[in-house]
Amino acid sequence: MSILAHRLMRLIETHATALAEALETKIATSDRCTNYSRVSSDELKTLVGGIYGQLGQWLVTKTEEDIERRYTMIGARRAEQCVPVSQLLWCIVMVKENLWDYLKNNESLENTAQIFGELELMQMVDQFFDRAMYYAVRGHERVREARLSELTKSKPA
Repeated sequence: MSILAHRLMRLIETHATALAEALETKIATSDRCTNYSRVSSDELKTLVGGIYGQLGQWLVTKTEEDIERRYTMIGARRAEQCVPVSQLLWCIVMVKENLWDYLKNNESLENTAQIFGELELMQMVDQFFDRAMYYAVRGHERVREARLSELTKSKPA
């Protein structure tokens, strides 16, 4: 990883709280996340702040199994809160877009070398969030499948 990509990660991690707060506002006003009113503000800020605040670890040192554990749990939790899977996925997309908005609007990222650092980071972040979406959906589906299985078993023959 380039020094510049490392610096960009540190910039994001340093502003994790502000990023999480900005995202919370975007989710609260999004037509595509209406059921997120069932998710507490503290829960959302803790989860998102943990991603932004430890982005370097998530991108560099965490394994795919770590991502699977985290996002399977999140997917299952949203299923328990009756958040539709489409809203779960849109929220993850918003986490990523919120990050890009921050980077685009950051005045200290204006020279060409920094653009290459951004592109390297973008590729790593996209790969991370693509896997995050997959495992969140799997967690959601597992809870749904278990509920359907219970319903099937409880019906008289």
